[in-house]
Amino acid sequence: MNYLRMKNPLLALCLLAFSGSLFAQSLTVDPAKSSVQWEGGKLVGGAHSGLIQIKSGALEVVDNTLKSASFVIDMTSMTNTDLDETYGQKLVGHLMSDDFFGVEKFPVATLSILSASQFLDGKAQVQASVTIKGHKEQIEFDVVRKGDVFEAEIVLDRAKFDVRYGSGSFFDDLGDDLILDAFTMNIRLETI
Repeated sequence: MNYLRMKNPLLALCLLAFSGSLFAQSLTVDPAKSSVQWEGGKLVGGAHSGLIQIKSGALEVVDNTLKSASFVIDMTSMTNTDLDETYGQKLVGHLMSDDFFGVEKFPVATLSILSASQFLDGKAQVQASVTIKGHKEQIEFDVVRKGDVFEAEIVLDRAKFDVRYGSGSFFDDLGDDLILDAFTMNIRLETI
């Protein structure tokens, strides 16, 4: 390489640029093939689950490390998958109301990667910023990579995003009406 640098600096620069590009990938999330499954529930009475669509997203992987990523989640697309249609629509309507996620005012949620470890055996630890209902929080979770597919299970505390309804973090003596603050999002991103 020293010979190339001395005899032909343009060729050396081209080789360096080409070799660097072998280790960098810019990937776009395919919303039609990606999914977000949510689950949350009461202390007594079990959990409910459903889906939310990814609106858009992009990732950059450099030297097997997730250098940057950002996603927009379409909160207006929320559905229920564990109840019949009538009760499912009622539940989703309540979740979209100001009691919970205030979707009319906050139609999207966002997630941005702040830093990540290198993928080892297809797994990396990630620090990210999540914005829901206008409130931003930092979280940590693991990402599993299988080729151009990225998967993560993220557990969020809704109280940190001012989602108060039925929350023991804001109200006392809820008894059987207590709704757990923790909710889970299982995210599967297919990229192109």
